[in-house]
Amino acid sequence: MKAVALVEAGEARIVETRAPQKRPGELLLKVEMVGLCGTDLNSFRGKNPLISYPRILGHEIAATVLEGSTAIPAGMRVTVSPYSSCGTCASCRRQRFNACQGNQTLGVQRDGALAEWIAVPEEKVYPSHLSLKELCLVEPLTVGFHSVARGRVTKDDIVAVFGCGGVGLGAIAGSAFRGARTIAIDLDDTKLDTARAAGATDLIHSGREDFRTRLRELTNGHGPDVIIEAIGLPDTFRAAVEEVAFTGRVVYIGYAKEPIAYETKLFVQKELDVLGSRNALPPDFREVIAMLERGHFPVDRAISAIISMEETPAMLAQWSASPASFTKIIVEVGR
Repeated sequence: MKAVALVEAGEARIVETRAPQKRPGELLLKVEMVGLCGTDLNSFRGKNPLISYPRILGHEIAATVLEGSTAIPAGMRVTVSPYSSCGTCASCRRQRFNACQGNQTLGVQRDGALAEWIAVPEEKVYPSHLSLKELCLVEPLTVGFHSVARGRVTKDDIVAVFGCGGVGLGAIAGSAFRGARTIAIDLDDTKLDTARAAGATDLIHSGREDFRTRLRELTNGHGPDVIIEAIGLPDTFRAAVEEVAFTGRVVYIGYAKEPIAYETKLFVQKELDVLGSRNALPPDFREVIAMLERGHFPVDRAISAIISMEETPAMLAQWSASPASFTKIIVEVGR
């Protein structure tokens, strides 16, 4: 079967590989669409420390069941959780399988779904009557929804999200879906417009106005109850702690690329909850699917391009040369 593989950093190719063999407990899926995200871009650029080459990409999946089960029969449209879990590490023993110490994500530590067919465990499969484009957006949105769950967001909260890229957009949509007043912060007008369509009640363009002043204005001087950092910059990592309300919650999704110096007294004076957020859990998948089924997300505005498998190597090179030009790229596998 055909697949798209990174043979080495900076080089993607269409390759021929063996069709999967379905094992007991697995479903055989015909891959329809696969989304590409910043992780895939970093893998292409050689900046993802978790990947080894060669590697078939693909962890944002829309598929049709070819060989199913009683619960998920052939012909159903599905999406897939791309994570694995060992079941024995400290995270797994606490039922937090998303943070498994030995996690292997499709398309990163093991071959992914950018191929004609895949076989996956039934418990990783989520059926829905959503469109293929919507199903392809489920997994990336779950990462932001999980950060909202980590922040214990409710309708009584004011939530600020730094960054309106794919992950930040999921956090904005998740916060809005729970009824919270949601403030989106970014430097890009187009991303801010999409954030508004995803449920943001207030927008801050941090290139034209001082976000610290605006956050205080929007919260009567108290600061947001929850700040979610989805950029990964030292300045926004610090700002999250500095601007969140007393007894507030700070949730970090992005990684900062260098050590960060904090004014640690703020952790104690404000009695903050400072939380990391990684991957997603089954309730996050179900919540995202429910949100999309209610039509609460600007699907078409979140997608930059839909391409064929054959166009993928060139698109990865184009994206690498101009990363700000694209947000979500979807590969139509059968095209």
